[in-house]
Amino acid sequence: MSLTALSNEDAVKIQDSLRSAQKTFAAQRSESYLPRRRELERLARGLFMQKGGAPERETPHYFVVGECPWLATWYERADRIQIPIDEFDMRTVSFTYGDTFPTFSPSAADGMEYRSTVYTHDEIIGIIERYGMPQDKWDEPAFGKPAYVEAQAWSDEPALRYRKAWEAGALSY
Repeated sequence: MSLTALSNEDAVKIQDSLRSAQKTFAAQRSESYLPRRRELERLARGLFMQKGGAPERETPHYFVVGECPWLATWYERADRIQIPIDEFDMRTVSFTYGDTFPTFSPSAADGMEYRSTVYTHDEIIGIIERYGMPQDKWDEPAFGKPAYVEAQAWSDEPALRYRKAWEAGALSY
């Protein structure tokens, strides 16, 4: 579920409720979070299309390649759904080496090749081979340092199918 798939009014209500009810990472997002998230999604979608990607949605479903326990601290009731990568049509999935925000942040201008870049599946494999899995290199993330490999799924399939199975209690880990 993504805030940016909602109307701005509904997304702001949810973000405000997180901010007032929780002390988690997601609750600390500023007022500029949603407009910036929407801007970054448009940018990532456009870059992916330039590489031949075929997004079916305007906003992605977000995933992480591998496990990143730190993400469970973002919400009070965090959970996960594990989906094998071969379930996805790779023409509808883009990747960033790190979260989209620091990947495209001018404050994280360290000259690394993975900055301001969206990758296809084949390309991200090469980046992972070169730099490893970010979450294997730290105990706690630092601003601007990649914390995980993010996948942006620009299709509802298989995300919604797995979500329905999870909601029905058909998945367990």
